[in-house]
Amino acid sequence: MKRVVLFLATNIAVMLVLSAAVSVLGVDRYLTAEGLDLTTLLFFSAVIGFGGAIISLLISKMMAKMSTGAQVIDGSEGSTQYWLVETVRRLAQTAGVGMPEVAIFEGAPNAFATGAFRDSALVAVSSGLLQSMSREEIEAVLGHELAHVANGDMVTLTLIQGVVNTFVVFLSRVVGYIVDRTIFKTERGVGMGFYITSFVCQIVFGILASIIVAWFSRQREFRADAGSAKYLGSPKPMVNALTRLGGLEPAALPPAFKASGISDAPGIMALFSTHPPIEERIAALQARSPGRV
Repeated sequence: MKRVVLFLATNIAVMLVLSAAVSVLGVDRYLTAEGLDLTTLLFFSAVIGFGGAIISLLISKMMAKMSTGAQVIDGSEGSTQYWLVETVRRLAQTAGVGMPEVAIFEGAPNAFATGAFRDSALVAVSSGLLQSMSREEIEAVLGHELAHVANGDMVTLTLIQGVVNTFVVFLSRVVGYIVDRTIFKTERGVGMGFYITSFVCQIVFGILASIIVAWFSRQREFRADAGSAKYLGSPKPMVNALTRLGGLEPAALPPAFKASGISDAPGIMALFSTHPPIEERIAALQARSPGRV
């Protein structure tokens, strides 16, 4: 949960900054000087959209550490830290990925993995998770996070976010142009109506587009759960971990990293949830035959 929410928030912020920068540089005025050139606008939107998503991905580890206060450990801090680092190392080898950085952050039970590259990711767990779960359950959670890394979920999420961003930027400027022409009566170039409407629409469309990203995130959770079951040789540890999480209050994660966590708090905004209900995840694990992922 944490990883995706932080990624989404960072993405929206970066996109707004990029959009503001190109507006200041006069790119929007150039695009609309002779009417709205939809082909050029689509290309421009793709540059801004994918640029925002890629930048968000590249700084995801830094943003995760800053927003959660996660402290990277090397195992020399104590027996628990040593066990945690070595368990991640063993699971990373099983998953076929490079050894990620391992970190601990203060808070209620949760965990996340993030990073732009499979061989240099970050896996972080909360102090609450370490205190409330057995080692077998913690290992299952770590397996879940390593499965996200092995599956390349952050990269895939970035590509999806890039496509979504492209249409957000494109449609916001189309609506801005129409409003500027029909309501503000701007006859040539663009006026303040275009900039104001485009900015507002980009925020609104960006929030609505997060529904698509959240849906994708929910589907990936089932696969990550199955990956944990495969690495540990049985779905039971992951089922036990999810069962325990179902009786605990998960830590609130920053918006951009929300989808990277192990669980999500239920709420009325189900369409924006980055994680399926725990009951559905447990049922999916129990329905799988041994060894199947």
